Formats: sequence, structure tokens, C-alpha cells
Amino acid sequence: MSMDNKKASDLSAEELYALARQREKEEAERKEAERRQKREKLMEKRKEMVARHRKELADLERKIRELGGRVGRAGSAGGRRGRRAGGASISQKLCEIVGTQPEMAIQDIKAQAEKAGLDTKNISQTLAYLKRQGRLTSPRRGVYKAA
Repeated sequence: MSMDNKKASDLSAEELYALARQREKEEAERKEAERRQKREKLMEKRKEMVARHRKELADLERKIRELGGRVGRAGSAGGRRGRRAGGASISQKLCEIVGTQPEMAIQDIKAQAEKAGLDTKNISQTLAYLKRQGRLTSPRRGVYKAA
């Protein structure tokens, strides 16, 4: 006679314990299956939302470009601002400019960069970046020299 067919009062302590463990395991498996189903539904919903979002974003970007605007794409390789077509990066050009003299003040670097046709609005950040990289040094405040 199996445990399922016996009355609970007829079961031994070991049989009751085994039955309880079996039912706990079955309940845990059922709950995990429910969680898995809910998770799959949510992932599918997320996938649909992302697809819809991308489509809407592409439509907005197309409209902006039709009106003559530029659209930068976050995270895309084509959106890098540091490189010029067929040329060196701003960082590289700044290193070359600073390397022309033993020491240069920020104003002189900015003037030379403007002559070279570089965008100078973030020149302080770029110089600080080059200093952290070890490509430039700063003997005193506002003055840089090639490392």
C-alpha cells in the first residue's frame, strides 16, 4: 500500500516527513514554473516595448533630419566627436600643438587650436584628460608641456 492511499493517522513519522518533503518539492516546482511563465511574459512585453520605442525614435530622427537638424546617436560608433574624417583626433592635435614649444599657456594652446580649425569649447577637459593619460604635464597652473 502506498503512502498516498493510507490515512495520515496510519503513517509513521518517517512516512509523514517524506510525504511533507515531497509536497514541499512539488509546491516549489509549481511556484518556479509560475515565476518562469511570468518572467517570460514580461520579457516578451519588454521586447515589444523596445521595438516600438526604436521605431518611434527612428521616425523622430527622420523628421529632425528632414528639417535640417543633426541627430546624435548615444552609444553608436559613428557619433564620436573626437575624430575628424581622415584626420587625427583633437587630443592628438593638441599634443602636437603643445609639443611645438617647451611650455604653453592655455590661452596660447586655444589660439593655436582655433587656427588649426579645432573646436575649443572643451579644451580644458581635453587637456586634463591628456594630463591624466600622461601625454602632457603641467609644471604650474594653466601651463602645459609635452610629456
